[in-house]
Formats: sequence, structure tokens, C-alpha cells
Amino acid sequence: MNSIMNIVACLLLVITFLSGCSSNNPTSAGNSSAPEETAPASSIETITPEKSKEANMDDTEFNLQEQVIYLWEEGNIPATTIYPENGDYFDPPDFLPNMEYFPVKEGADVKGAVLICAGGAFQVRSDGEGAPVAEGLNELGYQCFVVNYRLRPYTQEEGALDLARAVRFVRSHAEDYGIDEEDIAVIGFSAGGILCGEMLLNYDGLVDGTVLDPNYVPDELDKVSADASAVSMIYSFYGRLSVASTDIEKFAVSDLPPTYFLYGSKEVFSSQIEACADAVQQAGVPVESRILEGWQHGFGAMGDWFADLDAWLTGIWGN
Repeated sequence: MNSIMNIVACLLLVITFLSGCSSNNPTSAGNSSAPEETAPASSIETITPEKSKEANMDDTEFNLQEQVIYLWEEGNIPATTIYPENGDYFDPPDFLPNMEYFPVKEGADVKGAVLICAGGAFQVRSDGEGAPVAEGLNELGYQCFVVNYRLRPYTQEEGALDLARAVRFVRSHAEDYGIDEEDIAVIGFSAGGILCGEMLLNYDGLVDGTVLDPNYVPDELDKVSADASAVSMIYSFYGRLSVASTDIEKFAVSDLPPTYFLYGSKEVFSSQIEACADAVQQAGVPVESRILEGWQHGFGAMGDWFADLDAWLTGIWGN
């Protein structure tokens, strides 16, 4: 029975995202849905992998403009896979993992860096959980990076390596970004939060691509730690798709950072999120949980939660 319920929950999660999360707005008696919030437009310069490496790996030409940063050197990406024929995939076979950089707005004090992983059941990456979140947090003083990690037919393990690589890059350029190298947080929505958890449980520190691919050749960036000092699970949890982990022993030995859980009062996975949060807290990890009244899975940048996350992060980093 449990396996059937898990399958049903997984299908619900996929349907939620592939339908565009059309009913995310909260409702209450005598009230219509909350006012629609439109995401500001984003214009990001796309840079080829060769130009990205030249402009971003060379400290003398470091670029602090909006841009796309490719994470791996072409030809040395760990654990590549073959795309089966007749598959319907979000990314083409020649997709290169990357992250979009959103710099702090001019005049704002820089508080730290936030790496954002959108959800989408590892089938897609939701637009509403990427750029709109980055632009909202920019206003509060965070250098933001939207991580375009690998999706199906890859697994969350390869995606976790992409996220770890992104953390390494940001830490290696902490001075350029005007942050303390310890002030790096990862934020994930739904499957993106599960991805953050996968990285923190199994692929942080100095774990490199050889753990999944013995043919991968480590480089200088692999000598930089992939640790994050804070993680935010937005309608998400540590675990697998639609199945939260409550493994207190694993949490206790994984040196997890303070964890912030945020979800709506109408969240379909609320019981799993709560069970996971309780287990993480029992493992001795500082935990904060917030519930947005009336909201359900997939609210993304809506719901007016940025200020609370900002207060939590600044409390951890002492800003």
C-alpha cells in the first residue's frame, strides 16, 4: 500500500509542475484568489563555454554583469549518459550544465550568495522558481545564481554534482562577488530542494566527479569545498522524489547546515515535510519551519516570503 501511495504522490508532483501550477493562489471564505504577481523580465547575456571559461576563470577579467556561467569544461563532465531515442526531454543531448548570474542591485549592501534550484519533478525546471526568485533576493542584497542542473535522463546524483560545482565556483570567486566565502546558501523548490539535500548529504565538501565517473579528471576547482552554510527547502525535503527521508542517523553524520522549511497550508506533501523537519531537528541540526496560509505547492516567488528568509539568513551569517 505504501508503494502505491508513493507512486500516486509522485504522479501528483509531476502533474503539478507540468500543468504550470495553475492554481497556486490562496483562497479564503468571501475572498477571491490573491492578486497575481508578475515576474519582472530578465535579460541575460548568454556566453559560450569557451568565452565563459576565459571571462570567469581568469580573475583579471572577472565579469560582474548578468550572464550564463558554464560549470564544467566541455569534454570533462562527470557521468554523462545516452539519451534514449524517442524520448521527450526538456534539455537536448548536448545540454551543458550552467548557472545564470543575477548581481545585487546597484546601491544594495551585499550580504551573501544564494544558489537557486528550481523544481519540476526532475523533468523540467520551472521558470517561476528561477529568475523571479533571484531578482527578488537581489533587492535584499544577495548575489544570486540560478543553477540549470541536469534533468532526465540523468538522475538527481548528476544534478547534485552540478550544484556542488556551482557552489565551488562561487566560493572560489567570493572576493570578486564581495561576499565572505562561508556566506553561501542553497535554496531549492520541490525537486530542486531534494537536489540541494542530495548534494549536502552526499556530494558536498571535497567530493568530486570521480565518485560517479572514474574517467572524470579533477581540476583546480575540485580543490574548493562545496559546503553551504544554509539551505532552504521550499515545499521540499531531504529525500527522493515524493518520498521524504526521516533517517536521523544519516542526518546526524552528514554535518548538515541550518535548514529552513517553507510550505503552504494547502501543501500536498505537508506531512512528509513536517516529518523530515522533525527528524533533521532530532539529528541536532538547527531548523526553522514556516507555513504560508492558504498557499499550495508551486507558489514560487509569490507569497511574500522573501523578508522572512532574509531575516533567517542574516541571523545565521551575522549580517
